[in-house]
This record gives sequence, structure tokens and C-alpha cells, in this order.
Amino acid sequence: MERAGSFTAVPGWGGVAMGITAIGAAAIASRQTSSFDWFATWIIEAAVAVSIAIWTTISKARVAGTSLLSGPGRRFVYSFAPPLFAGALLTLLLARSEPLGAIAGVWLLMYGTGVVTGGAFSIRVVPLMGLCFMVIGTVALFSPAAWGDVLLGAGFGGLHIIFGAVIARNYGG
Repeated sequence: MERAGSFTAVPGWGGVAMGITAIGAAAIASRQTSSFDWFATWIIEAAVAVSIAIWTTISKARVAGTSLLSGPGRRFVYSFAPPLFAGALLTLLLARSEPLGAIAGVWLLMYGTGVVTGGAFSIRVVPLMGLCFMVIGTVALFSPAAWGDVLLGAGFGGLHIIFGAVIARNYGG
């Protein structure tokens, strides 16, 4: 019954893949000597992660025979997108300032908020994942900037791998 009105095309294995690339990005970003190179590393990672998410979500929906543009899928996107848009605007604002320390917290917190709100129309584990992102984002906002890559890696890497594996195991791919 939960799945009948839920967006179930959340890609578990896609989440694992996004987590692996995020851990790689955290390792690369931590070695950058300029703010621009650090920022570029994470922006490239974001593009890679979005590509993985789109491809694996479409693939999972196709296999399940569900539409991404109607019912729960549309509600998921309508709820997920506004916090990400707000995060993008805050990123543009914060990218103009030095240092970039607050960006890690903003990204984790806003992404987590999007996952919580979008997850209201998805399987039960998705909002829990969003809350975990929000916790790490809150820690990042109040931690030294030097912790940013570790916390970004823990969030976008570790949480995606853990929850992706749970979703893949319990809800199919």
C-alpha cells in the first residue's frame, strides 16, 4: 500500500555510485590549493552526481513501468526542487566571498531538506536519509571550514552509499 502512492524510482545503486564519486571528489578537493579549484571540483562532482541520478532514476522507472511525470514522481520533484534551487542561489552568494567555508554546510543542509520534502512522496527510508544529511549539514555550518571536505564526503559519499544499499536491497535496484 505504501508503494502504491509513493515515488519508488529512487535509485539505490545510483545512490551508491553517487556516494563513490563523492568520496573521490572529497579526496581530490581536499588537495586543492585554491578556492576556485576546490569549488570547481565540487561543481564537477555535482554534475556527475546529477547525471548518475537522472540516468538511474529513468532506468529504474522504466523497468518498473512507472511514469516520472505524473502522480508521486511529479510531487517528489515539486517538493525536492525548491530547496535545491535555494541552495543554488545561496551558493552563488557564498561563492563571491572568501573563504568558502559555509558552502559545505549549506549544500548538505539544503540537499537534506530537499530529500526530506521530496521523500514525503517516496519510500519511508528517503526522508530519514534527508534528516541525516541535515544533521551533517548543521554540524558543517558550525565546524571549522577545514572539516568541509570530510563532512561533504561523509554526507554525499557515506550517506548515499549506506542508504543507496538499503534502497537497492529493500526496494529493488
